[in-house]
Formats: sequence, structure tokens, C-alpha cells
Amino acid sequence: MVSAARRVSRPGAGLSVGGPSVAVVARTRAIYRCADCGHEVAKWVGRCPECQAWGTIAEAAAARPALAKVAAGAPSAPAMPIARVDVESARARPSGVGELDRVLGGGLVPGAVILLAGEPGVGKSTLLLEVTHRWAAGSGSPALYVTGEESAGQVRLRAERTGALHDQLYLAAESDLGALLAHVDAVKPGLLIVDSVQTMATATAEGSAGGVTQVRAVATALVALAKERGLPVVLVGHVTKDGSVAGPRVLEHLVDVVLQFEGDRHSTLRLLRGVKNRFGPSDEVGCFELVEEGILGVPDPSGLFLNKREVEVAGTAVTVVVEGKRPLLAEVQSLVASSSMPTPRRAVSGLDSARVAMVLAVLERRGKVKLGNADVYAATVGGMKVNEPAADLALALAVASAARDVAVPPDMVAIGEVGLAGEVRRVAGTGRRLTEAMRLGFTRALVPPDSGPMPSGMRVSVVEDVKAALRILRKEGKPLRDQNDD
Repeated sequence: MVSAARRVSRPGAGLSVGGPSVAVVARTRAIYRCADCGHEVAKWVGRCPECQAWGTIAEAAAARPALAKVAAGAPSAPAMPIARVDVESARARPSGVGELDRVLGGGLVPGAVILLAGEPGVGKSTLLLEVTHRWAAGSGSPALYVTGEESAGQVRLRAERTGALHDQLYLAAESDLGALLAHVDAVKPGLLIVDSVQTMATATAEGSAGGVTQVRAVATALVALAKERGLPVVLVGHVTKDGSVAGPRVLEHLVDVVLQFEGDRHSTLRLLRGVKNRFGPSDEVGCFELVEEGILGVPDPSGLFLNKREVEVAGTAVTVVVEGKRPLLAEVQSLVASSSMPTPRRAVSGLDSARVAMVLAVLERRGKVKLGNADVYAATVGGMKVNEPAADLALALAVASAARDVAVPPDMVAIGEVGLAGEVRRVAGTGRRLTEAMRLGFTRALVPPDSGPMPSGMRVSVVEDVKAALRILRKEGKPLRDQNDD
């Protein structure tokens, strides 16, 4: 008979050695986390299976188990009926830059945290320097611009070039979160700019600046600072090669507003898009022009996307697209040339290449426009990017005009989506689009059926399919001589 002293319990149970049972403590299991994307794995690997980065997996402390019970604490403020909640402290204040206020829904809300993302060199720092200058000059409270990417002298030279010098605009070059908070305590600003969140670091978090852990810790601290003091904070964010915000996805969830600053290096046009906005519309667009003296808001940008010419040219058509809630006129150009290659070339700039290929196929099959042995080039004017299906009809007219050497009437706009069967489908807001076209001097329009009420004074032709649009082009277009005949 085995004595009780030698009796050993199974793993996981109490251990009895001739006395009271002793609980066996389970061994804590280590986890490994990627420093770039935050993905966790059970064991160390050389390459992250989520973001495919090499050498970013490191051992991290295991998360503590959640408590089974949470004790009730004292609330920060008593709950009250929603009708009695004070809203004056949450009203937006104009920043002084009209196009930015349009995208934000009226201006900067106290305590709001805004993330401004964009590619390098697009003009983020120039825009925010202008915002701080306008705020310092017109709000009555100082503005603090903290840069972690440049020296204070470099920012000072840019401010001198753009005319953004003001006594109430404070500048600090810091990359430590603790030093940044000390500057905030000393200056007591009404607006804080942090350029950029990926360059800031704190000693309370592991990893280097720009890593997942550091970005999360810095963003959390700045959000808490903004909410505690009612201070609007603007964070500059880097983007990856595919255009998304660099760092953890939680960064976009922590902030109140996410803005995307877009633009082509070869064009002066810049578009500010609202991606997320807790205080206003999330589909609004602001237009800016980057010039030598700084950045200027463009309240009426349609003229930037139209090419003014004295002589009619084949291969151009004008449409009206909607960016956010703003209708903009866009000119679509096309060139069709004979090709000696077995596979003709298709080159696209500013348009969706998949939709261009679809429209070309519809033109050849439904409109009887021969394009099989021709190179086709399609582009927009002014560096504008058009992805809206409403530009399909204008693209079809531009290609047919270039192929048949017939100029589209200069006072005509074309609006409509083209389907695979050749039909022209209606799009939203046709009346509002035509009103904008009338304001700029256009008097004729091609629109889909059932487009709703049209503005008076505009000659509207309803086209049911591509064939009907080509018949109008053949009837009202101006035939041109071939350039080779000169």
C-alpha cells in the first residue's frame, strides 16, 4: 500500500506531500510581437507573417489576464439629460484657412485631435505652418508648432519665405514627449501642431520612435492631453508606399479626424480629403494651390481643370465630377493614332485604367468605332484624378472625337455612366452638376434618361446609349482637317 507521503497528484492539481495541498502556479508563456505592425506569434521567427518585414519580431511581455470584477469608482461628472449638456465648449472655431474649415465642418473643435497624412513633399508642413500663423494672428491665443523632423532654423526660414512670422506663433524642435508636454505647460497654446507623430518617443514605452508601441503610446498621451485641456491638436502622419497611414491601425481610431493630403509633384494642385470626421462631413474636399510664396486656398478650382484654347481641337470633352459635395468641371483628353505594333498601346493618366479599357471596348463593339489597330492615350487636364463613373460618357466622346477627327462643341458637357451594353446610366446630382457648368459658361449638355429636374437656360439632350451620343457628335460636332494635310 502506497503511503500518503509518496502520493503525487496529476499535473494541474494540488500537490500533497504528507501535509496540506499547495497550488501549482502555471508558468507564464512568452509571446513575440512585430515592432512594425504589432502582429503576435507564439514563437520567434525571422520574418513577420503579417507585414513580411525581416528582423522585427521581438519578445514581449505577456498580457495580464483581465480582472473578473471591476470595482465601481467615482464618476468624473454626474450624468444629466442630454438636452442640458453644454455645447458651447464643443463649437468649432475658424482656423483662418477657409478650405480647411470646409473640410473640418466649420473649424477646429476644442479638444479635437486631427491626423493629417500625406506623402513626403506634398506640403503638409507648409499648410500647418499657415494654419498656425492664421490662428496666432486672429484667435487671440498663441499657437505652438513642435517639429521633430526639422530644426527650428529650417522651419523659421520657411515661415519667413511664406510670410508666416508672428509673435504669438511659438516654435520648438523636440522629439521627446516629456519635453513636448513641458513646452505646452510653458506656452499654454490654443492650438498645438505635432510634426510628426512618428518622430516622437516616450521613455515609458518600449521600442524606437515610429514603432507600433511608441506611436500608440504617444498618440494616447496626446489624446488625453487634448481632452483634458480642451486643446485642439493636429498630428502629422507619414504614409506607406500604398498610401495608407503608417503605424498601427489603432492610431486612426484614437483620433477624431483623419485628413488625407493629396497632390502630384508635377502639379501645384493639392486636395485635402476628409476620411473620418466626428464633428462634420467625412466626404468633403478642400482645394489648395502650392506656390512659391506658400499655399493658397482655391475656393473655385474648376478653372484649374479646363484648358482654354482659341482653336477647336478633336479629342477633348468636358464633364462635371463631384469631389465630396463640390461639383468640379474636368476636361478629358484623348489621342488616337495608328499603330504598327501587334498589340496597340493603351496609356492612361488621371483616369481609372480599368474603366478606360471598358469604355474602349464598348465604343468598338456598340459604337462601331474602330480602335483595334490604334494606340489610344487618355488623360485629364491639370493633374486631376477622376475615378467617378460619371466621366464615362465624356471619355467615350473624347475617344470618338479623336478617332473621327470631329471636335466636340466647346460649350457642351457630357455626364453619364456607360454600361457594358452601351446604355448610358444616370448619376447622382445631375442638376447640381449642370448648374455649376452653366456658371462657367456652358450651354449644352448630354445627360442620361431620368436625371431629374434640369436648370433653366441649359439645352439638355437626353441620350439613352452610346450610339445616340455619337449621333449628336456627328451632327453637332465640327469636322476638322487632319494635321498632316497642312
